Amino acid sequence: MQFDDQADLDTSQVQDRRGMSGGKVALGGGAVGIVGLIIALLLGVDPSTLGVSDGGGGTAGQTSAGQVQDSCKKGSDANQRQDCRMVAVVNSVQNFWQSEFTRRAGAYQPAETVLFTNQVQTACGAASSAVGPFYCPGDRKAYFDLGFFNELSSRFGAKGGPFAEAYVVAHEYGHHIQNLTGQMKKVGQDRQGANSGSVKLELQADCYAGVWAYAATRTPQASTGRPLITSLTDADIAAGLDAAAAVGDDRIQQQAQGRVNPESWTHGSSAQRQQWFTTGYRTGDMARCDTFG
Repeated sequence: MQFDDQADLDTSQVQDRRGMSGGKVALGGGAVGIVGLIIALLLGVDPSTLGVSDGGGGTAGQTSAGQVQDSCKKGSDANQRQDCRMVAVVNSVQNFWQSEFTRRAGAYQPAETVLFTNQVQTACGAASSAVGPFYCPGDRKAYFDLGFFNELSSRFGAKGGPFAEAYVVAHEYGHHIQNLTGQMKKVGQDRQGANSGSVKLELQADCYAGVWAYAATRTPQASTGRPLITSLTDADIAAGLDAAAAVGDDRIQQQAQGRVNPESWTHGSSAQRQQWFTTGYRTGDMARCDTFG
């Protein structure tokens, strides 16, 4: 995965709150612990639906310009630094969806990404980094503790790498698309089970991530007229599929408790996650991502 060295990075799309206090975090839900929260919220669910909240609605201090605004200027920075790579992927994903909505006579509304460490305050409540990456529909922001990507390899067994990280980012922005189009409302209270609304929502976000991947090296930047991402190899796509498999409900349950219980699934199996990412990647058509049909 390579970026255009001369491309300009738009750091206004990323808030860098690393090292800031996110407020008191109360992990609710009775017996639901850290492992349960990871399983339930991994790759994008509103934390407030599972009782992850500080009980208040305040924000946590001032937003820092952070390291990314000082250090992430060009695509060459994204080729060298993980946090700059996050900026570049966010830019690429939003550039694609902006063009796709325009092509479909729609109006895309950008979403910010927030980088944080340990805990963060959101419109969905306060969340610990233990919940993994997530999208909060209340403030239309995607949240990432970059330490999660080490966990993706060390705890969940993924091979990792730049495109595995990009897949996770694109998945969270898939939830933003669902929020904009109203698809997120289809879940209602149907939040668990192999055929639940929650699983269908997550699989659709995987498909949307694949649709972006299909277009990533084809969508030009307005500032340069060239795609921000210049190269995606078969090995990159394989790393993304490997990450998708690593966070399948069946794989996580087998590792955590030695058995698989489809009745408690929230995200879908490893095979399903790979299947829907592949559907998006091979077709490049968001209309083919109708997991609710």
